[in-house]
Amino acid sequence: MGKINGYTEEEAKAFVQYVYTGRKAGRTLTSLFEGYAKKSGRAKGSVRNYYYALLRSTDNKDVKKILKGTDLKAESVCAFTDEETDKILKAILTEKSKGVSVRKAVLDLAGGDDKLMLRYQNKYRNVLTKQPERVKKLMEECGLPAEGDAQRRIENEINGLYDRLAGSLKQENARLSAALKRLTEENALLKLQVKNLQN
Repeated sequence: MGKINGYTEEEAKAFVQYVYTGRKAGRTLTSLFEGYAKKSGRAKGSVRNYYYALLRSTDNKDVKKILKGTDLKAESVCAFTDEETDKILKAILTEKSKGVSVRKAVLDLAGGDDKLMLRYQNKYRNVLTKQPERVKKLMEECGLPAEGDAQRRIENEINGLYDRLAGSLKQENARLSAALKRLTEENALLKLQVKNLQN
């Protein structure tokens, strides 16, 4: 028999048994993917992808045989509609404009649900990479400055702060210089008075 989705039959059996035993023990799929990745030397993402590819190959008689009696299932994932995607992106972009990290924004948006958080984060990154014009349009709709505008605004604020600090320092320096000059003159006068008293 050949390979099943790139794994040998023995490796596929061992992997399924590993996941099945781990799930029965209450472990999360994420921890099982990490554990198997370390154990096998494969990448965690590759292990995760293999798991879902395997569970979606139930029309293959060899796969059916390996999965028999395990009750392992791939959860069906409903894709976000365009409206849902826009709503999610607007919420993330609005929080991001306030200085909140994307990770914190998606965690809050998902109400602490790790799976949903990951889906939101992946959707955000996917659209950001593949549809930057959509992100720009949504930012405009929310009245948010474009990324470059925000950076320029921050740079201008930093430059303004620097100029104000430099101006304050110049004034303070001038005041201290005048005070030093006055004290130097007073010191010279005192020395002269002491000298006169001694004579």
